[in-house]
Amino acid sequence: MIMRKSTLVVATLALASAAAGVSVYAAGQQGNDARVISGAKVSLAQAVTAAEQHIGGTASKAEVEAHNGKLVYDVEVVKGPQVFDVKVSPDQGTVIASAEDKADHDDHDHQD
Repeated sequence: MIMRKSTLVVATLALASAAAGVSVYAAGQQGNDARVISGAKVSLAQAVTAAEQHIGGTASKAEVEAHNGKLVYDVEVVKGPQVFDVKVSPDQGTVIASAEDKADHDDHDHQD
């Protein structure tokens, strides 16, 4: 089961990195998406860890999006039946906002 969780996390982070480019483009940002992410002082993986520790749950999705006019990491964290939307600063790695995301409760299936 431990191997399965780490494989899931790696796959989620890979998908999140791909989704980050789409989110940056959709937010109307100019330039190369890879430079936007590589210019951050905090990696997506570090942002996921910060969000998981803040909530005490497990990340299920992570992407880059605009928040109050600035790019941030947006990490979805699941804790029991609750889903939280956590915004993490790409410059400092600190949680800048978090809220329960009631719209995403049905997105998560029970674990096998």
